Amino acid sequence: MKKNWLTYAMALFGIVFLLAACGGGNEKTSDAPADDNASKTDDETKTYKIGVTQIVEHPSLNAAYDGFQQALKDAGLDVDYEYQIAQGDKSNNTTIANNLASSNVDLIFANSTDSAQAALSATTEIPIVFTSVTDAVGAELVASMENPGGNVTGTIDNHPEAIPQTLKFMKEELGVSKVGMVYNSGEQNSVSQVNAVKELLEDLDMEVVDASVATSADVKQATESLIGKVDSLYIITDNTVVSALESVVSVANDNQLPMMVGEFDSVKRGGLAAYGFEFYDIGYEAGEMAVKILTGESTPAEIPVQVPQNLKLVMNKETAETIGLEIKDEWQAEFSE
Repeated sequence: MKKNWLTYAMALFGIVFLLAACGGGNEKTSDAPADDNASKTDDETKTYKIGVTQIVEHPSLNAAYDGFQQALKDAGLDVDYEYQIAQGDKSNNTTIANNLASSNVDLIFANSTDSAQAALSATTEIPIVFTSVTDAVGAELVASMENPGGNVTGTIDNHPEAIPQTLKFMKEELGVSKVGMVYNSGEQNSVSQVNAVKELLEDLDMEVVDASVATSADVKQATESLIGKVDSLYIITDNTVVSALESVVSVANDNQLPMMVGEFDSVKRGGLAAYGFEFYDIGYEAGEMAVKILTGESTPAEIPVQVPQNLKLVMNKETAETIGLEIKDEWQAEFSE
């Protein structure tokens, strides 16, 4: 009797153990979909990390950065930005690029030629999108405008008709023959523009008198050195000079010299006029490229470098009055605010 009872107890224990084991298996299976859903949610709310390197702080570059950020915001991307400015120092510029390359960012936004060159020297793996670059091929950032190759693409700040239209206006409407140019010979984008101006002026029977600077502290003195040698000034999109533009405006106005500039923010700050475009727009267009890269739609190598889309003449009425220039209706100029 005792033996039968023991046999019955052991059989009952086995049944209970088997049921418990089956129940544990069912519980594990039911957890699997929950883990999958959690993973899916993480992907949908991914936060991208973008490193931003900018050679110097001035309104045009700042506007380009604003446009870049807005494009990613409009695309619905969640982004953390690591924003650093080199303050015009090449050593700082290199350090910033190296730090961003080693900080595991998803993409680098390089705002200027120097910034883009330093970023490319620091990494050939992390995608780089640039803007505010004048000659992307000459700066050896891309193989060609149509097929960049490598890990770099972006938007340039050089509309092909901007310089020719500016020089034509200076010659035909302002009667200019000698053009004063102040620029940093260490900025590749500036050298490219100055060379383009000199080449075009050969056919216009005009000449350039230039003065080179190394820092923004040199700008006023370099501008003053041109007085008596020129009948106008043309300030291109040189980051060093534009960062100290008010000193150039002061010298130009005191000497009644018309001063053409390379972009609209410089018109707002006192330049007479510019054939140009909004830096915000080229920043926004660079941001659209970044969205395609971050979401996996394209790679930098597949996205052609883009030129500014719109070109127009914008003038500063107050500056025109200061130097005694009458603005003609046929110029069809818009006016800075």
